[in-house]
Amino acid sequence: MKDLYLGEFEELVLLVVAALHGEAYGVSILESLEVRTGRRYNISAVHVVLKRLEDKGLVNSHFGGITEKRGGRRKKFYLITAFGRKALDAQYRLRTGLYELILKIPFAR
Repeated sequence: MKDLYLGEFEELVLLVVAALHGEAYGVSILESLEVRTGRRYNISAVHVVLKRLEDKGLVNSHFGGITEKRGGRRKKFYLITAFGRKALDAQYRLRTGLYELILKIPFAR
């Protein structure tokens, strides 16, 4: 885990993929990110990060069925891998450990 680096956006996308558990595809990820963060994102940026996460072995993808509603196109769904979960757990421990350090600091009022 030590050599694995996740940028902020990668971490957010991976968290959303995990939270959507089986229902994560480009648009659902984008919408969840925007609702949760209050920020706007580009769908292309989401797809670039999903490709990077897949290349790192943090997510797997599969295609759903063809539907008329989507004009014969299939959705590409993403699932977090066990390695992806370990990466999120490591990020959580790192951030929590750092946050606990500042809890001990008395701040000026």
